Amino acid sequence: MKSTCFELVSHWQIRSPVQRVWDAIADPDAWPRWWPYVRRVSTLAAGGPGGVGSRRRIEWATRLPYRIVIEVENLESVAPQRLRARACGQLEGEGLWLLRARDEHTDVTYVWRVEVTSRWMRWLAPLLAPVFRWNHNGVMRAGEAGLRRYLGVGS
Repeated sequence: MKSTCFELVSHWQIRSPVQRVWDAIADPDAWPRWWPYVRRVSTLAAGGPGGVGSRRRIEWATRLPYRIVIEVENLESVAPQRLRARACGQLEGEGLWLLRARDEHTDVTYVWRVEVTSRWMRWLAPLLAPVFRWNHNGVMRAGEAGLRRYLGVGS
């Protein structure tokens, strides 16, 4: 794998029914309400059933002193199990949300396969890859905690 490419996997366990978790994750317009690092979501195209074909511009803050702006197109939506999207902009690649109902909670897995595109990130990626991963993991942990608060559930 090239040093500018990253495969990042996050696992969340949310003590909530899968449909409630799905409803929150499948509605990126609401992410700024619960995900601390999501600064703004702008809808560029509405898409069809289940949001397939929709496009959004998402502005992210990070744990580091830079922001990320990407455009995300919804490629697949199988409620309440799978949501797949393609990103372009400062990061290019695909993201895949997988949800599974388990007893009293929902297992959430997010797989993010991206390549950095901005010049400074490409140049520094071989050296800063561990820092980029640390940053991503912190953003995702904050998303998990924010989703729990949003849904009114504990850890």
